[in-house]
Amino acid sequence: IVTEVAVGVKRGSDELLSGSVLSSPNSNMSGMVVTANGNDSKKFKGEDKMDGAPSRVLHIRKLPGEVTETEVIALGLPFGKVTNILMLKGKNQAFLELATEEAAITMVNYYSAVTPHLRNQPIYIQYSNHKELKTDNTLNQRAQAVLQAVTAVQTANTPLSGTTVSESAVTPAQSPVLRIIIDNMYYPVTLDVLHQIFSKFGAVLKIITFTKNNQFQALLQYGDPVNAQQAKLALDGQNIYNACCTLRIDFSKLVNLNVKYNNDKSRDYTRPDLPSGDGQPALDPAIAAAFAKETSLLAVPGALSPLAIPNAAAAAAAAAAGRVGMPGVSAGGNTVLLVSNLNEEMVTPQSLFTLFGVYGDVQRVKILYNKKDSALIQMADGNQSQLAMNHLNGQKMYGKIIRVTLSKHQTVQLPREGLDDQGLTKDFGNSPLHRFKKPGSKNFQNIFPPSATLHLSNIPPSVAEEDLRTLFANTGGTVKAFKFFQDHKMALLQMATVEEAIQALIDLHNYNLGENHHLRVSFSKSTI
Repeated sequence: IVTEVAVGVKRGSDELLSGSVLSSPNSNMSGMVVTANGNDSKKFKGEDKMDGAPSRVLHIRKLPGEVTETEVIALGLPFGKVTNILMLKGKNQAFLELATEEAAITMVNYYSAVTPHLRNQPIYIQYSNHKELKTDNTLNQRAQAVLQAVTAVQTANTPLSGTTVSESAVTPAQSPVLRIIIDNMYYPVTLDVLHQIFSKFGAVLKIITFTKNNQFQALLQYGDPVNAQQAKLALDGQNIYNACCTLRIDFSKLVNLNVKYNNDKSRDYTRPDLPSGDGQPALDPAIAAAFAKETSLLAVPGALSPLAIPNAAAAAAAAAAGRVGMPGVSAGGNTVLLVSNLNEEMVTPQSLFTLFGVYGDVQRVKILYNKKDSALIQMADGNQSQLAMNHLNGQKMYGKIIRVTLSKHQTVQLPREGLDDQGLTKDFGNSPLHRFKKPGSKNFQNIFPPSATLHLSNIPPSVAEEDLRTLFANTGGTVKAFKFFQDHKMALLQMATVEEAIQALIDLHNYNLGENHHLRVSFSKSTI
């Protein structure tokens, strides 16, 4: 949902297609008409001036060789209807015609502030000298088919009939059920996010999510196979978030899904009466609120000015569902947190690194020299700082309720060379303990609010329940319950209170249990 600002950060290769944001009246475009058939590309020379007069035809240069029409069209969709496209594959260029000059002006202004990237390469967009594209349809057939399909999907989400879309683009779909696999799962993708994205193409009846071969997958059923076809055409290969969470979509062999429970794993939207299932908790309201906040971070006000949406939650929904190109986390989501009301006798950079490291990769920690009950913590990105703030603000650490807010600082400064700051500042940039370095790591699916129950893993075979009970009791709390998983490598351990569990996690995450096994500790959503 996020597209990055041009600060040397790569942007997602395939930003998601978006609904029409601008609905400006069609301006009457008279002016020059170009006909393009195979030999006409000579006419398109000499367009290297950015300051040309505005035109609804845009000239796009430096395209990666393997780029598709859909990707080029997707650049224009957030700004309004795209009415024509001409790809000059050999020249790595394209011409994109928008319905109105206003839309083209908005698009050029936006991309002059945020360098657009396709497939991780920067591309260049400027006004064309041409006022209109007249393309030879026989030669430009594939582009036209894609354009029609995308436009049909975009306008009003009406079911496609053979009349609106050239047959080559849409062959009859076999099944109304799509199988969705998410690659590079850097951020959690919830059932609700999928529902927002896929509802754009028709009524979603049912969704079932599951993890298979360590990959997050979903089955999603539409009322009509045509909607499934449209969604697959528009979304396959696109990213939900910047440069990650890539959608891989196929038709399922199933034609109907059987949903037993309505919870955070499965949902039947036609049957709100279904139970949430025994031991299948529906989405915890705290997590739901955290997700609402987390996605609202993605909606950076002023990214696309025409998007006048009243509040952050609605903006998040619109950004999720409309997948509007928003400048990235670096602009909206501050990566630095200010933590206050710490127990200054007890707190260390290491203890903050361990606790905040549950929600993201902590880069630097600085306990303030003149105010030792406060610290600055720099996370790897704005999403992580938001998650840490949502989950840790108001929790008890070393007997005091800590406050976590976004800091006005952009980075945490390290002390100058040779200056002793008494160990108050620490750089954890290269720490081997970061939990979220590996794309798609299981840790992304196991982010839960602090709870009295801890999940332990990497337990060597020689360590018994009694050893672990004693170890955790030594952190100053009471062990209420313990349960090994079948393979004995993992266990659940319940402390008397959330505060005791937080303390135990700080003390014992990465604890060396011998045999080169370092204990891994995280919060669990289960109870014993």
